[in-house]
Amino acid sequence: MKAVAVLALGIALVVFGLLHSGGYLVVNHPERSGVIVVLAGDHNDLRYWRGLELLREGYAQRMLLDAPADRIYGRTYAEYAADFVAQSAEENRSQISICKITSDSTIQESSDVLRCLDQLHLTPQSILLVTNDYHTRRALSILSSRLPQYRWSAAAVNDKALFGEPWWRNREWAKIYVYEWEKLLWWKLFESWRRGNP
Repeated sequence: MKAVAVLALGIALVVFGLLHSGGYLVVNHPERSGVIVVLAGDHNDLRYWRGLELLREGYAQRMLLDAPADRIYGRTYAEYAADFVAQSAEENRSQISICKITSDSTIQESSDVLRCLDQLHLTPQSILLVTNDYHTRRALSILSSRLPQYRWSAAAVNDKALFGEPWWRNREWAKIYVYEWEKLLWWKLFESWRRGNP
């Protein structure tokens, strides 16, 4: 009887942890920094608007907006992003630079961020990362590991079309939850210990 009670308690704790583990993926503690970096990969422009909001609130004096160098309809995403910034940023447009990225991996994107910082002669001590909420913990871990010369913090962007809590109540949220945990575990167990050139 005692063994059954212990087993039941153990199962209950595992289920409770699983149901609340979506919140572990999210890190939302923005700090005032030298530069704001808005990661690419957004299916809309929510990351950009959050980065612009933080820029206007004085969290940094410069913002890098990552945009793929891939072409669509004769132009790169980076060119479309530059046009969008010119139309939407108003008085802040001179503080925003487009960083052309050449990959869709956060690990590889760290190399592009470093290249853009060097090209712009930016030498911040700290960087504020802006990305989707479910991506913040993994992105923060990757960039802190690959670019340890900077102090990193993160601002989470909530896109209810992609993720929310409780994660199991929405099919799309559940898919993102499983996919992001898979990528986080892969990073922690197999990739984080490798020393690659950023």
